[in-house]
Parts: sequence; C-alpha cells; structure tokens
Amino acid sequence: MRRFGNAAVILGIVLLGVAGALWVTRPHWEIPRAVALVLGAVGLLFGVYANFGLLRDLLSRRTARYGINVAVMVLLVLGVIVLVEAVSYRHNWRLDLTENRRNSLSPQTKKVLQGLAVNVQAVAFVRPDQPQKRVTEDLFKQYTSYSGGKFSWQVVDPDRNPGLAKRYGVQAYGTVVLEAKVKDQIKEEKLTDAAEEKLTNGLIRVTREGKRVIYVLAGHGEKALGSQERTGFSEAKSAIEKANYEIKELILLRGEGKVPDDAAILLIPGPQKDLLPQELQATEKYVARGGKLFLMLDPFVADGLIPFLQKYGVTAGRDVIVDRLSRAFGGDYLLPVVLQYESHAITKEFNIATVYGVVRSITPQDKPPEGVTVQALAKSSAGQGSWAETDREALEKRGEAAFTPGKDVPGPVPIAAVATVPAKDAAEDRKGAKARVVVFGDSDWASNNLLNVQGNRDLFLNTISWLAEEEDLIAVRPKESRSTPVFLTASQGQLLFWLPVVVLPGAVLIVGISVVTRRRRIH
Repeated sequence: MRRFGNAAVILGIVLLGVAGALWVTRPHWEIPRAVALVLGAVGLLFGVYANFGLLRDLLSRRTARYGINVAVMVLLVLGVIVLVEAVSYRHNWRLDLTENRRNSLSPQTKKVLQGLAVNVQAVAFVRPDQPQKRVTEDLFKQYTSYSGGKFSWQVVDPDRNPGLAKRYGVQAYGTVVLEAKVKDQIKEEKLTDAAEEKLTNGLIRVTREGKRVIYVLAGHGEKALGSQERTGFSEAKSAIEKANYEIKELILLRGEGKVPDDAAILLIPGPQKDLLPQELQATEKYVARGGKLFLMLDPFVADGLIPFLQKYGVTAGRDVIVDRLSRAFGGDYLLPVVLQYESHAITKEFNIATVYGVVRSITPQDKPPEGVTVQALAKSSAGQGSWAETDREALEKRGEAAFTPGKDVPGPVPIAAVATVPAKDAAEDRKGAKARVVVFGDSDWASNNLLNVQGNRDLFLNTISWLAEEEDLIAVRPKESRSTPVFLTASQGQLLFWLPVVVLPGAVLIVGISVVTRRRRIH
C-alpha cells in the first residue's frame, strides 16, 4: 500500500503543478483547472494516509521537531507578508516626487473617471519587449482605481493576436483603442499612444453623445483660427477640438445673418473693429434664445461693444491695467499676472497664476438689469500693485504710467466677468433656461504665445466647459510630460566615472587585502 501511496503523492504534486500552470497560462479553463486541483489534493491525502506510520515515526524524531518549528516560523512570516500585501492592495498610497507630478493623475482625469456613466474597455497593442508596456499598464491601473469598476483594460501583443489587431484596424505598435456602448451604439476611439492627456480626452469623446459646435466670429480682425503665429489661435483651436468640440468660423453678414441653432458657444476672440448693428442684433437674439457667449475684448478697440455688454450687467472700461507684480515674473507693467479669482464654478479649486497681454478692466455693474446675475471672475493684484490707467496718450506716446487718484481705479481691478441672463426667447422645451456670458478684457492670453503659460490653458478650457454646461469637466488638465536631462561638464563626467568605477572598488580591494595580510601575520 505504501508503494501506491508514494505514486499517489507524485501524481498529486504533478496535478497540482498542472493546475497552477493552467491558472497562469489559461485562466479561462476553469473546469480542467478545478479537476486537476481536486485530483491532486486527493492524491496527496491518499499518500499521507498510506504512509501515516512512516510519517509518525519521522515526526517523533528531534530533527523533525526542529524542522517543524522552522517550517511553522517560515509559514508565519509568509502569512504576515501575504496579509500586508492584501491590506496594501486595498489601501495603498502613492508618493509622486517628479517635478511636474507626471506619474499622478490630474484632477480632471479623476473627475472624468469618477463620473463615468458607461463601461469603457481599453485595449493597448504593445509588444512585450517595448518599454512603454509597463508604463501603459501602470497608467491603466491608476485609471481603474478611480473609475469605480467602469474602466477595464488589457494589453495585447499585436504579433500574437493579429485577428484582434485587424478587427480594430491597428497598424502601429503602441496604439490604444477605447470602446464604449452609449445608448445601444458601440463607439470607438483610436489613440496613437497611452499618454494621459490623449487617454482622458479619448474617454470624453467615447462616452459623450454627438459633438458640440463652437462658432468663432470672423470679419472684424479677430484672432485667426488657422494662424500659427504668436498672436494666432491655432493652439486654442487644437485644445478645443481635443475636448470633443467641433469649431467653425462664422461670418454673420453671410447667409441668414443669424447665429446657427446648433451653436453651443459663440466665441468672439478680440475683435479690432466694431460689429455692425445687424451683427450685434443677431448676437443679442442668440443670447435671448439661451445661447452662450464668450467675448474677449482688447483695450481701446471695438468700443461699440461697450453699450452692448451693459445689457448683461458688464462694464468694459476705457483703460489699461498696470500691474507692478508682473515685474517679478519677468514681464513689463502691462502684462498682468493674476493670482486672485472669485468663487465660481470656472475657478473652483483653481489656484494657478494666469498671464495676460495688454488688458482692460471688465467690471460687474452694482445694479445689473433685472434677472441678470453678474460677478467678477479674476482680478489684478491688490493695493498699490496695480491700477486701471485711463491716460491713453501718456501710455502710447510717452510710454509713461502713474496712478492718478480720482481718475485711475486702484487695484484689485476686475479683468473678467461672468453673467447669467434670462433666456426670454428660449424654445418651449427650454423654458426657464439661462443664457451664459463670459467677458475677458484681453484676447492675447488665449493666443499661441500665452495659452500654454501657467494656468491659461486650464482657465480657457474651464470657461468653455462651463459655457457648454459641462461642469464635470472643469478641473486642472493633464500636463505633458517633460524630460529633464542632466548636463555635465568634462570634469564632472570624469569624476562620475572614476569615483564609483575605480576609486570606491579600489578602496574596498585595498582594505580587504590589508585585513587578510594582517590576520595572516597574527596567526
């Protein structure tokens, strides 16, 4: 019987090994794995029963007792390690010490993940030998931890799974495909790589219905959408499109002379000439229908918009903000650096400086029109640090600026305001809706030159999200990862080579030889 018991033990160990191999290589083979596990356990138990007498004799020896004590201690240590691992898996904490926290998810990404209403599947096509495989997996794990089970993922080798790669039309390594079911429709989004900004914007596109249209007014010297010059608007256009909006140019004097009904937002970025009366009338009708207006009005130009804005409780000053604080940031007095924001959905938890070009004051009226709610959004620095300069001649001709009591307005001076306006002509299904108006006293802050400076990009996109009534997207956006190379002089490079490669090993070798020589002399 003992011979059969020995065979049963060997067979049991083999079957348990097979069960473990199936669990690793074929996790979906649940029935064969369970059969191998059960048969292996039965084989081991039968072997123990058949050799019980021999085991009892062995366990009664002193060496066996010592061995059992060691085994128990080892098992206790392993048990503690397993317990710590289990607890840390459920309750873990990460510390990101990188310069721009590139290994931590941004607030906007967390908001998007926590607000997922549908399940999203991510498939990354990466070869096992590619360095980005581990980076992609780590990013996916972070997304999963904030999604509440709505985000699932897998990393696939396209060379071993050509059928899946062909199904998604994948041609390049590193491609990520997002897939979600929105109202019985399967939506797919293909990304070139698994960077956080691309992945989060892809999530927004794949989980939202349709694409909202933003119309940008043209014909009055506004910022050019396609221009890549310093004063162009191509960076802003790209940022808007990445956030799942469609952007179109609008000339109101063409066609029906009205803002299209599908306009989610009407953007007027820095007109240099006044709008014609019929254009102002078309814009006013759009707001009355519950439209969303985003106006950037530069100093001393298009003053015909000043009475238009007063209808919405906003006063645009005929002045320029002078800010001494900007000197501390390397700019001149006419490039205000704003650190003060009023409490609003656009600036909630927003504590990043924003930088502006030449900017005029935008002040909420103390007594706005009936039904209109208006407030300041951002202000220049307080005290004697800034003021609204009204002497245009001194600024332009002599390049001088000095605070004049009773004439100039001391800081903090509002440079942006936001208003909600009753939609008097809203459609039947939108009765009681509110139009939204945001006005900035400068358009350069959203140009190619300044959009990516400090918090300008985030504030711009937060304003777009609020106007489009997508407050869940208001947050600080993901930052692009930056490489920080170390540059060494020739002497520093030589020191870095000789110290760890030659000096330290040589010192250890000399100490070792001296110790051995000394011991031999003693003995």
